[in-house]
Amino acid sequence: MAKTKYGKYFLTYEGEQNFPLGKILARFDNTTVKGSLFYFLHWVTPETDLNADGFKVGHPPHIHKAAELLFHIGTNPKDPMDLGAEIEFHMGEEMERHVITRTTVIFIPPMVVHAPWKPLKINKPFLFLEVNQELEHTEKFFPELLPEEKRTIVDWNAWKNKGFQ
Repeated sequence: MAKTKYGKYFLTYEGEQNFPLGKILARFDNTTVKGSLFYFLHWVTPETDLNADGFKVGHPPHIHKAAELLFHIGTNPKDPMDLGAEIEFHMGEEMERHVITRTTVIFIPPMVVHAPWKPLKINKPFLFLEVNQELEHTEKFFPELLPEEKRTIVDWNAWKNKGFQ
């Protein structure tokens, strides 16, 4: 964007693209744009290898200090409510299971345990937007909520607590 008074507010993601679900379209927070909340927008595509190590369990159970919204957006203009995929998602310490097949927004209150988030089937590409209502992303994991057979296959080096003591 040209150097103008407001040009700094027009952002194009030019960061890392080594992401297993699909191309990243936007990722920013207070460190990218002063005063911005945490946003992460990416494609989820049928080319995703759902048998890869990172998808055997999915994003492990965790909390954030602020509310979070997870947007699952179908991309078929003739049927935008069809997600084109099947996503398993868990809420609460009791790991209440939900399966998403339609365009859906999940609202997660602050400090509520949620996940694993795990794609079961991806037939068509869809958009995934994560909005954390905090300036910098926080995350605390709860491995003890997973059954032992799942807990032992998670690469915990890839999932680090952020913003919690």
